[in-house]
Amino acid sequence: MKEKVILAYSGGLDTTAIIPWLKENYDYDVICVCVDCGQGNELDGLDERAKASGAEKLYIEDLTDIFCDEYIVPCVQAHAVYENKYLLGTSMARPAIAKRLVEIARKENATAICHGATGKGNDQIRFELGIKALAPDLRIIAAWRDPKWTMNSREEEIEYCRAHGIDLPFSADSSYSRDRNLWHISHEGLELEEPENEPNYDHLLVLGTTPEKAPDEGEYVTMTFEKGVPKSVNGKEMKVSDIIKELNRLGGKHGIGIVDIVENRVVGMKSRGVYETPGGTILYEAHQQLEELILDRETTAVKMDMGNKFAQIVYEGKWFTPLREAVQAFIESTQENVTGEVKFKLYKGNIIKAGTTSPYSLYNESIASFTTGDLYDHHDAEGFINLFGLASKVRAMKKQELENK
Repeated sequence: MKEKVILAYSGGLDTTAIIPWLKENYDYDVICVCVDCGQGNELDGLDERAKASGAEKLYIEDLTDIFCDEYIVPCVQAHAVYENKYLLGTSMARPAIAKRLVEIARKENATAICHGATGKGNDQIRFELGIKALAPDLRIIAAWRDPKWTMNSREEEIEYCRAHGIDLPFSADSSYSRDRNLWHISHEGLELEEPENEPNYDHLLVLGTTPEKAPDEGEYVTMTFEKGVPKSVNGKEMKVSDIIKELNRLGGKHGIGIVDIVENRVVGMKSRGVYETPGGTILYEAHQQLEELILDRETTAVKMDMGNKFAQIVYEGKWFTPLREAVQAFIESTQENVTGEVKFKLYKGNIIKAGTTSPYSLYNESIASFTTGDLYDHHDAEGFINLFGLASKVRAMKKQELENK
């Protein structure tokens, strides 16, 4: 019997061409695995396409709820944002996919896993670090880095497929390179390759519209959270995946969550892309509004640092590490009291606060108001300022003493 290879299969041209390439160059039986993280109609027709290309079988694994509950929610709770803009849509999905690839490899007694990520991107790192952490014995084949891979364009891939009797509905026309899941959609290529070019949003956007074309009237939205986990939208309780779908609809309608970024990839180069994350942007903002009421000053400061660290860990593909587990444990401990209701208005790309309540709020009107209350005496601040500024005063006195000599 031939050895088996598990192919991370998206149904796109690259991974479709890889099927006959693997059979021809490695004499493997190819088992395709498409992991559904909420990419919608992109999965239509995949089984026929994989079989027509020479795959022995295709697994379509629906991980949408697992993706939301086990990967998205921790990032929301951490407020993990890479380089102040990117909400990690692709980064969060890759460890979930890698884990399922390994599980299918074990089920099929495969000896290798193959992916179609390029040698210039981050995904090769994320897939391979995940596989190495979970199954160090499995061989990894990165087609685009393999010396046996000689195709360097869409035209060559299409011709290769045709030469192997595979007639597929792909064209050589240029288009954006996109990655989509329930959380976001990313766009790279075409005019975006030149940072001086403005994105052609009329051609580019998939999930929503620009703020300029959004409705002229704002829309109020109410959300609830329980221990940092979103529970309802506008009074309707839903699982996390359905909450994200609803927020995507609302956010897309009002031009929320469009980000144009030049980011620093792990491999050292800069890349320019546009991300659409309408629901995710709302969810991050709503969660943070609630935390403002609940977390104390010191915990907030440390959590901000841990959120940045968590974003770096996820972006670099280090999900299956002790460090990620430790940072996530800290983040989860801060969420014990993050329960309450958040109200906001969506208006032309903006998320405008409209009131936040929580039974665990640390905001105390009798302390915070300008009216002196029993819990705070204005005169107490004098001693605090004297002590808080003591080091600065001593340093200034010493400087003055030396200057007067």
